Amino acid sequence: MAIRDRLSGNEAVANAMRQINPDVMAAYPITPSTEIPQYFTTFVSNGQVDTEFIPVESEHSAMSACIGSEAAGARTITATSSCGLALMWEVLNVAASDRLPICVALVNRALSGPININCDHSDAMGARNTGWIQVFSENNQEAYDNMVMAYRIAEHPSVMTPIMVCQDGFITSHAVENIELLEDKVVKDFVGEYEPEHYLLKDNESIAYGPYAVTNYVMEARRAQLEGLRNAKQVALDVAREFEQISGRSYGLFEEYRLEDADFAMVIIGSAAGTAKDTVDLLRDKGIKAGILKIRLFRPFPAEEIAEALKGVKYLAIMDRCEDFNGNCGPLGAEVRSALYNKNYFPKTINYCYGLGGRDVTVDSLTSVFDDLRKIEETGEVGDVYRYLSVRE
Repeated sequence: MAIRDRLSGNEAVANAMRQINPDVMAAYPITPSTEIPQYFTTFVSNGQVDTEFIPVESEHSAMSACIGSEAAGARTITATSSCGLALMWEVLNVAASDRLPICVALVNRALSGPININCDHSDAMGARNTGWIQVFSENNQEAYDNMVMAYRIAEHPSVMTPIMVCQDGFITSHAVENIELLEDKVVKDFVGEYEPEHYLLKDNESIAYGPYAVTNYVMEARRAQLEGLRNAKQVALDVAREFEQISGRSYGLFEEYRLEDADFAMVIIGSAAGTAKDTVDLLRDKGIKAGILKIRLFRPFPAEEIAEALKGVKYLAIMDRCEDFNGNCGPLGAEVRSALYNKNYFPKTINYCYGLGGRDVTVDSLTSVFDDLRKIEETGEVGDVYRYLSVRE
């Protein structure tokens, strides 16, 4: 039976962690993810979990400790944000190359500088090529659900790859919403026990993690990593189908909202998708065929599936909540355009940078994006393909 509650996104994720009961958590505080280990240490001190909590001196140390414990055969978790994730970058690559299914609760926050503690996706997007699975959440319910599913994806024998469960800082992490929790036993049975095939403390097995690789082996190691990451796409769908049976909530690689007959569409990630859906509803009431494609799984990127979902769209806006500093597009813009190009689909497309440092995203501001698409329809001219939304030039 579902347990109805009112929780912030951080509380929801911490409760999912409690239900999973990992073997080890190593963490260092950073806003706005600090509440997650704070709540979780309460569960540790109260005896609600038997997790070994390791307080460390930095985020680099947190991920290093996670690598050590996961390599030893312990299911391991941490949480971080922004510059904390950036400080982990060196060892994020190590965790992925060692095929260690660590889970990070990433509360998205702008990278410095200038110093800012509010939401954008520069932290996650900066780490997009470290070899980790990345799942994004629109709201508190999705943050909880994605955390419950995370280990089932990461620990699958054909995947064995670390995973980030992302939610937007303050917008979901600290805002309180009505959500439905699963019963503790249901989560425990769904996630199961961690039984790795290979680990450092296994009797009578010689194994090394993080060895030096000479020229003859590096490419093969990278290729093996890529295969595990690719496999995560189908595993994520399989796990989501099982999750629907215990929760009644359905998840895919992405969500299509009123997209089936849309002429004008927006691709977006995270909490702003809720505002985008409201925008589409208002436009539909006016007879404008608008739709949304909300990305859930960003790594591995479901290129073929996204291209298929967008093949009927004539005018497309791709929304990036970070600046990639290439002067041409954002990371999501590059991925989606490449996916469409490879399938010979060529909607007239513009890419927006929006919401940096917590800049408000409103129905009015997103309506202006659809207004720009309609202007392209009227004039036949795309104009600037890369634009900023709600900025003082």
